[in-house]
Amino acid sequence: MLLAVTGSALPSTWVDSNASEAMGADNPMEPKWEHYTHGADIGIRGIGPTIEDAFEQAAAALAGVITDPSRVQGRQKVDIECQAPDHEILLVDWLNALVYQMAVGGLILAQSQVKIEGDRLHGTAWGERADVMRHEPAVEVKGATYTDLFVGRKDGAWIAQCVVDV
Repeated sequence: MLLAVTGSALPSTWVDSNASEAMGADNPMEPKWEHYTHGADIGIRGIGPTIEDAFEQAAAALAGVITDPSRVQGRQKVDIECQAPDHEILLVDWLNALVYQMAVGGLILAQSQVKIEGDRLHGTAWGERADVMRHEPAVEVKGATYTDLFVGRKDGAWIAQCVVDV
């Protein structure tokens, strides 16, 4: 896994979605994210018309475990590359790379763009340094797990989900 951190704002073409609107979308093909309970941990799920959308929404759900993603500004850019033998392991690697960058950089990464080509993921995430007063972080995510791990199509939409350890 290759990780690189660069300082950059969101691209001008970035479309910022409101988490509450995304979570309430009625169209199964509309990208959205959600949480679900799983014992003492939290399940995250990204849903979208493409696998890339589902991975991006899973990353937004990861940020949503920590804080309201709409509070996070895209002041810093992190480029991430992962390679895995299948899409499920690729999801865990992607999410754990985000957790790693947030932990070592003191960041909250709430927006992302993903390109998946075969067994490789090229991702860019944007966020900013965590500000306890403004972000009011709820928990610290320790990592993505293989529990409830699923990447595939259901009812015409792509779903990317797993449980994160908090």
